[in-house]
Amino acid sequence: MALPSPAPAPLFIPMPKQSNDWRDAPATEGDWRWALEDGASVARFASPAAATLVELRCDRPAGVVRLRRAASAAESAPLTVITTSTTRVLSAATDGGPGPVLAAALPVRDPLLDAIAFSRGRFALDAPGTAPLYLPSWPEISRVIEDCRGG
Repeated sequence: MALPSPAPAPLFIPMPKQSNDWRDAPATEGDWRWALEDGASVARFASPAAATLVELRCDRPAGVVRLRRAASAAESAPLTVITTSTTRVLSAATDGGPGPVLAAALPVRDPLLDAIAFSRGRFALDAPGTAPLYLPSWPEISRVIEDCRGG
């Protein structure tokens, strides 16, 4: 007579480690859209509720790409841009546009624009008093940069 097999030992499933790496944070929900508005190349990232969270706009006469991010009503604050190759804090201020936003102007040849466009799948924008945004590096961004550079 055969003895019954012993019950298998319970599996040990380790708890996932908490990561502080921005690349592991959940992506901000929404989509990029590109448009030509009054002769300016514009990319907007909007939430599913259609609220614009980020805008990149070519200001060709000034030779800059304007970066606008929805924020608190602060008049000025640092705006931190994080990519896989670069982290930079920009001086940003409200610009009189619709909604409370922080805006910064980047010269059209600024390497930070390339770092945003070529960041491995995503980049982050952070400002005091608001939740960080984790945004996809989609072609709409590159379109605005290249249009502004005359490409």
